Amino acid sequence: MSEQLAAFDESAFRQTMGNFATGVVVVTGLLEQEPIGFAAQSFVSLSLDPPLVAFSPGKSSSSWPKIRQSGSFGINILGQDQQAVCADMAQSGADKFANVHWRSGITGAPILENVLAFIECTLEAEHDAGDHTIVVGRVVDFQSVNGQSAPLLYFRSLYGSFMQ
Repeated sequence: MSEQLAAFDESAFRQTMGNFATGVVVVTGLLEQEPIGFAAQSFVSLSLDPPLVAFSPGKSSSSWPKIRQSGSFGINILGQDQQAVCADMAQSGADKFANVHWRSGITGAPILENVLAFIECTLEAEHDAGDHTIVVGRVVDFQSVNGQSAPLLYFRSLYGSFMQ
């Protein structure tokens, strides 16, 4: 077994997992009147009763610890025309909100302009998951913002969209 683990090819595994198309979200929060956000692909609906969602920030994230301090966060589901927003939010150490318009949700979490939908949560739980953390949020509010657009998808290291 240890020979198998020693031979594990992270690059090949990442490429294999790239065959699973994901939606793209921006997780946002507000700490001391400062908007904070980061792009994520690891978002999922967990439960209807109680209403729970989850995402998984990397343990190296500098944004998630700040959002965690606020005790609440927002999930902004990006539309096909928001690849630039995703790029802004994927930066490290820059003013991610310099080119992004937003308004506050009920907990203060930023709702980004023209997202498909917004889900606002309080922090329910965190679970260790290797080099990531699984964050569970309890939904306190949600809204469809721009239901007419197609979603921004990530597949094989490229962005795309899906339209019915």
